[in-house]
Amino acid sequence: MLPAEAFSLDSRAARVCHLPDRTGQFVGRERELRLLDAAFGEAGGLVVHAVHGLGGIGKSTLAAHWAAVHAADFNPVWWITAETETDLDSGFAALGRALQPALVGILTEEAFRERTIQWLASNGGWLIVLDNVSDPAVIRPLLARAPGGRFLVTTRRSSTSWRGIARTLDLDVLAPAEAVELFTGIYDGPADGVEELCAELGCLPLAVDQAAAYCREAGVTPRVYLDFLARYPADMYAATAEGGDAQRTVARVWQVTLDALADTPIAVQILRIIAWWAPDEIPRGYLEGIGSPLEVTDAVRRLAAHSMVKVRGDVLSVHRLVQAVSRAGTPEEMAVTRHEAARMLSGKTQRTQVFGEAERVWATHVEALAGCLGEEFDTELLVSLFTMAAMNLTRGHSRRSMALLERVARAVERNPGWDSRETVRGAMLPMYMLNGHYDLAQPLAEEQLALSERERGACHPDTFSARISLADVLRHTEPERAQAMAQEVAERAVEALGSDHPVAFTARLTLREMTRQHPDRPTFEAQVAEAERVLGDDHFSVAVLRRNLVEELREAGHLDRAVVLAEKVVAQYRHHLGATDMDTLNARITHIHLLALVDDAPRVHELLPDFIADLSRAVGDTPEGRNVIDQAVALLRHREA
Repeated sequence: MLPAEAFSLDSRAARVCHLPDRTGQFVGRERELRLLDAAFGEAGGLVVHAVHGLGGIGKSTLAAHWAAVHAADFNPVWWITAETETDLDSGFAALGRALQPALVGILTEEAFRERTIQWLASNGGWLIVLDNVSDPAVIRPLLARAPGGRFLVTTRRSSTSWRGIARTLDLDVLAPAEAVELFTGIYDGPADGVEELCAELGCLPLAVDQAAAYCREAGVTPRVYLDFLARYPADMYAATAEGGDAQRTVARVWQVTLDALADTPIAVQILRIIAWWAPDEIPRGYLEGIGSPLEVTDAVRRLAAHSMVKVRGDVLSVHRLVQAVSRAGTPEEMAVTRHEAARMLSGKTQRTQVFGEAERVWATHVEALAGCLGEEFDTELLVSLFTMAAMNLTRGHSRRSMALLERVARAVERNPGWDSRETVRGAMLPMYMLNGHYDLAQPLAEEQLALSERERGACHPDTFSARISLADVLRHTEPERAQAMAQEVAERAVEALGSDHPVAFTARLTLREMTRQHPDRPTFEAQVAEAERVLGDDHFSVAVLRRNLVEELREAGHLDRAVVLAEKVVAQYRHHLGATDMDTLNARITHIHLLALVDDAPRVHELLPDFIADLSRAVGDTPEGRNVIDQAVALLRHREA
């Protein structure tokens, strides 16, 4: 016969608290703690709040810390690992045993679970933490039976999975300073390299904790760990301190999610491909061809639902450590996914611009691919991608462009038999010039001229173009020789090709620039008209000449004509260079200034916000960048006045 207490449960049990010991190394998260304070401070009714995010991002640590700080405000306070329905049942049965220890050995597990849920349904003032809920459907019946109290949930499932069930809090990585604080709270050795290591780990709390514990236990510095990470990534992401939880390593935590996605193989394939690209600004369009549009969309949806990627409109992002773990595999597996990542980027090179925003994004992904592998893996396909990316980055990102270009140069030297060798070397010439490395450009220009003379003849248009390029280079290395060559090329090109040939016109234009001839305005207008006729209205050289003519018209007081022409110039610069190129931005502010001069205030106010936004994107959110913006706005206001 059961004792009397088996049939009753006090409405207010003795204080009961069960929380994991995860609060010792807690750092940061002030905003998130305030949000939880506000959410759980509301009076009456059931409150369910789900903290969601990538595995290892610190959801459980945040929940444990908040619950420990507020343990005195609730009774009972109970932590349940709730990944499966079985886990949930076991957790509530354990709470039942803690509430009524006298019944241990008398009631079954199922009876304890049911009595506990009944008690929760009849009482308030309690806090239950449901950790690592893998499927909201598992806890939905429980929530329906509990009209009061507080549930704090941690989950990898995104906010959309919790609609109508819980309010959500999206947890992100630590701030850089917080990551360093976490690392140095565990590791008390030499601090050199801590910031770089935390950055390499993407400020992911689990990875930072794992690295700090390893460094402390192994007696190695952060820089040594960085070296190990580069050389043995799979081993390091799986390593844990002695006595540590082998299930709580970066590699293991994410493998659980990958296992859950096994029924959607395209999702795993996408993850392994984007692992070779930059972590941010991944256009959805890059994934075309992996499967049908519906299959790709569903795969992205599942990755986002499990917090493996973030989706913002048509752009994806992925944590850099998710990428590192996803890249890892056998040499054969890595070769396959690396080639697929390169092949898919190759299919996105057909652009209308060279220097636009989309091209910069594409180049960033190629640059990331280059950074993931040693030069011994460079193939003809990869080198062709590196060459195009270097060109995309020449305007505004010279250092990055040159790094890729130097790698390309080494690759073509190592592989003289490549079919694309001469094409690649020819593409390197204008990039050296755009990056201001005329000493490197000169031997290439001379080589290209000799090759064209040998294969096409001295009077071929391509040969004259090669001479013009060499003269352009010599202008910076041997000015006197450059002017003599420009004079000769202009005369011979007109004689061989005719004055209306585009190459002959370009030769004459180059000569004029070198001799600094500055014709009067009528002559200049005639030259612009000739350029439009010979080169075509959309040629970039025409845009440059028109831009110079805008200044001539402004100085002459022909403001209405200048406004019309300036608008054409802006459209051409946008087309060729993109909206955020500094030359485009200069053309745009000139146009806005001219509109102010002709008292077209509505048009000024229409264009100015977009201009400021694009200028901000171009110069960045830095003190120097903000100063440029302030100067531009002040200059414009001064001109308007």
